Amino acid sequence: MDVYGYRNKKGDTRKPNDIPEEERDYYLERRYPAFGNLVPRDVASRAAKERCDAGYGVGTSKMAVYLDFAYNMKRYGKTEATKRGIQNPTDEQIKQMGKEVIVEKYGNVFDMYKQITGEDPYEQPMRIYPAVHYTMGGLWVDYNLMTTVPGLYALGEANFSDHGANRLGASALMQGLADGYFVIPYTIGAYLSNEIRTKAISTDHEAFVEAEKNVQDTIDKLMNIKGTKSVDHFHKKLGKIMWDKCGMARNKKGLEEAIEEIKKLREEFWKDVRVTGDKNEFNPELEKAGRVADFLELGELMCMDALNRNESCGGHFREEFQTEEGEANRDDANYSYVAAWQNNGNHTYTLHKEELKYENIKIAQRSYK
Repeated sequence: MDVYGYRNKKGDTRKPNDIPEEERDYYLERRYPAFGNLVPRDVASRAAKERCDAGYGVGTSKMAVYLDFAYNMKRYGKTEATKRGIQNPTDEQIKQMGKEVIVEKYGNVFDMYKQITGEDPYEQPMRIYPAVHYTMGGLWVDYNLMTTVPGLYALGEANFSDHGANRLGASALMQGLADGYFVIPYTIGAYLSNEIRTKAISTDHEAFVEAEKNVQDTIDKLMNIKGTKSVDHFHKKLGKIMWDKCGMARNKKGLEEAIEEIKKLREEFWKDVRVTGDKNEFNPELEKAGRVADFLELGELMCMDALNRNESCGGHFREEFQTEEGEANRDDANYSYVAAWQNNGNHTYTLHKEELKYENIKIAQRSYK
């Protein structure tokens, strides 16, 4: 598939099929001739955002680039014609057979796109733009999917397992299905078999009492604020801060600003959030409020971690640390470790490092030129 934006004209309003070939900027092929549209998603995402930020985006919003399946349709059509033994297929036959293959492979995605946009992706390119997927990382698990806490298992996108930092929609979905269908049914039994004679755990234990009290105190605090702004108000403001200043590209100034802005937003949240409903009923707003309270902590810590890492690597791209060609400039000598931040309370954290040791591969700077 081809990805492109406008080559020379900013603010263009033409439909994609009306743009002459010479006025299309296949920017991934231009910037990365060796890999083109097959570069990793972090590279492709930054490149798409850069084109849009520079004013060469497409569509009415200009915050998109085109994803064109015309090449794939032709390639699939020719392959299908060969399978069917059709000699010298017409362009119309190639298009129809190619469409049949794409319907089989991506039909649900194309249908959803059409329902949302009112545009037929079989007839004209899709408009796409990078978006946040998941926070990268995940809990350590063994081959049975058990964490370092005995009896505590982590499934799907919650663990690092098969995909490590590749927190993207399709692979995370696959991991969730694989863990749920094919792993945990055959592994958790080994743990439970040894617990069959364990008596019921008393809820009078001091640890349980303390945990229950902390949760109840937090619920009461959230319900009693009775402020003027909804939970969604704070969620959106936090999202805007993170997108603008801790997104696909970050810098020292922006991260420092983000940390201060999140601190102020958290203070405002605990003074002015309004949680509707009752605490003793099924209350999605209360659940959401608890999650946003956690997001405020996580958002600040993500910015602190990004500020602490003076290099660019993978999904972490610091604008101060890039090559002359605008690519990620890694510092393997100083940052070849896994970072784990310990929460000390009162919004303070301690960094713990676990060194990364490579025995069978040589780490090197990525290049897709």
